[in-house]
Amino acid sequence: MRGTVPRVVATEAALKLIEKLEAEHGPLMFHQSGGCCDGSSPMCYPRDDFQLGNQDVLLGEIGGCPFYMGRPQYEYWKHTQLIIDVVPGRGGMFSLEGPEGMRFLTRSRVFTEEELALLEQDQNP
Repeated sequence: MRGTVPRVVATEAALKLIEKLEAEHGPLMFHQSGGCCDGSSPMCYPRDDFQLGNQDVLLGEIGGCPFYMGRPQYEYWKHTQLIIDVVPGRGGMFSLEGPEGMRFLTRSRVFTEEELALLEQDQNP
């Protein structure tokens, strides 16, 4: 029963905003910010505009868009499922949703013991 526990999911509201942004900007990608200027927000970029590093981890996809996080932050959050939502407000200054009056927001929940076991199986085929 491999691949049944996604590390990242999106709410319907987030999926609608992703669809709108993709219609305007083309293929998108997300990177969970590790702090600094924009706090720890999920940042949305045109797919070819963000340079990934060798420390970035692909968590999965939301709305068909790859979602990455830096390895040090992943090590801290790997026991949780990220739930990407949207709320009113301004997003990160470099994130595409800024002009929409909405911003992406990361919520999370701790994986159950059963889910963690499935994830471990996925990592060790």
